[in-house]
Amino acid sequence: MREPERTCVACRLKSQKDDFFKVVLTPSGAEIELLSKLNGRGAYICKNAACIEKAKKSRAFSRSFKVPVNEKIYEELLNELNEN
Repeated sequence: MREPERTCVACRLKSQKDDFFKVVLTPSGAEIELLSKLNGRGAYICKNAACIEKAKKSRAFSRSFKVPVNEKIYEELLNELNEN
């Protein structure tokens, strides 16, 4: 069985779920989903600094979620990238 492809909000690359970070819009704001436990609308971004910077510049998560998203999420993504 083929697994569904996900699309990066910054570069539009299509790939498997494991190649991306997932950001979920929760009632308390946007959060990085690490354990697949959060409910809410999700958006995916490649696990590389160039895509995170591109998404920050274009406000990709705000466009995807259709609500303003705190800029802090991009710093959290970069921190998570550096930890892995």
